[in-house]
Amino acid sequence: MAYVQPDKEKDYALILGASSGFGEATALELSKAGFNIIGIHLDRGEGLTRVEELKRRIKENGVEALYFNKNAASEKNRSQVIEAVKEHFGESGKRIKVVLHSLAFGSLAPYIHHDHQERLTQKQMDMTLNVMAHSLVYWTQDLFDAGLLGQGCKIFAMTSSGSVRVIPYYGAVSAAKSALESHVRQLALELAPFKMTVNAIRAGVTFTPALRKIPGHETMIDLALSQIPFKRLTQPSDIAKFILALVTSDELWATGNIFNVDGGEMISAYHSPFHPKR
Repeated sequence: MAYVQPDKEKDYALILGASSGFGEATALELSKAGFNIIGIHLDRGEGLTRVEELKRRIKENGVEALYFNKNAASEKNRSQVIEAVKEHFGESGKRIKVVLHSLAFGSLAPYIHHDHQERLTQKQMDMTLNVMAHSLVYWTQDLFDAGLLGQGCKIFAMTSSGSVRVIPYYGAVSAAKSALESHVRQLALELAPFKMTVNAIRAGVTFTPALRKIPGHETMIDLALSQIPFKRLTQPSDIAKFILALVTSDELWATGNIFNVDGGEMISAYHSPFHPKR
């Protein structure tokens, strides 16, 4: 593989969920390499102060930080953002070369509960699937139709081991992650003729705001630390660096995959009796 230097005048990365966690880290990493950043986020209060600081750091790298404080799962908002980006690009030849779907907003409720007020509702299930899975399809469709995706565009979606593991209160999110991975495969098939790739990244347990919302996340952290050969949790920067490595190469053959970027967490589901003592 050969290194491909981003063109600061033309190359953009669009990040859904761009104000914290994986989205924030990826925005910073890609901006250092020369990608302009289009960020969609939903923040209020102190969160907006954090976003302004993030935009400042991105701009310090000599690139644009075009941020929209909107609900990315809204069809109306999606149309507004895409129209604004089209107007911003004009006839300049600018193009989106990277898309990252990192929306982490869903319902954490049990399917079964003696109190019907506590169990997952149809509305909550539909919302979770729409935000964390189906929105990838709708954004990709509309960006493609608008002619904003450049040849060689690489699309990524953040999944988790919850797509293949059972975690208390995680049922709706687990279903969304499974659907997301299915959408990745289908989009990879349909975008291949246009020389675009679509892959999912399965990060390990990472101490992000999304993780901290999961009941019992402390146990998840302890379990992960007991399994990961590197003996530390995944960091958002680990994911950002992996994405950077792929988008700054001329590689265009890996598509439809689920990349485990977790320090070996998935392959170490239990303590191996053959693991050497330290």
